[in-house]
Amino acid sequence: MTELEKYYREVGIPKLMKDCGITNIMAVPKLQKIVINCSLGEALGDKKIIEKVVEQLAAITGQHPVVTKAKKAISSFKLREGDVIGVKVTLRGKRMYDFVKRLTSLALPRVRDFRGISKKGFDGKGNYTLGIAEQTIFPDLEYSLVDRVRGFEATFVTSAQMDDHAKRLLTFLGLPFEA
Repeated sequence: MTELEKYYREVGIPKLMKDCGITNIMAVPKLQKIVINCSLGEALGDKKIIEKVVEQLAAITGQHPVVTKAKKAISSFKLREGDVIGVKVTLRGKRMYDFVKRLTSLALPRVRDFRGISKKGFDGKGNYTLGIAEQTIFPDLEYSLVDRVRGFEATFVTSAQMDDHAKRLLTFLGLPFEA
């Protein structure tokens, strides 16, 4: 159990029960998983790009990514069914809490002119998607691995039913929302 997970169980659950007006401890919102997705349209022309991005995401997350393929052909994008178009990682448990800790304490403070993350990333069902403009903000990633600056999305999937409860949970876990 990580420090953040222990802190959530000991301090966070009682605080969220009080703040959200929840009486049942099983109804307290919790972070279920984080899905990190990197779309690679330019990978259609160069297959080496996929290998580099897989290596970069593995360094950032500590877990080997899965290559995603196109489900159907789209002729205007010169895309065939089965073409490799992206990479994704699903983090749960210890790795999930480690990623949140590294994101909030190491990566986000390195963003230039950072004033907090947007409140507009909620989907109405308690999940939050954060767009990260460049992978170089993570200190785990060596600059020798980076061939080009790429961004990716991190989706925080929570058990909360409302965005307000999910925002309180993510704020408690350390995500700095803008004022």
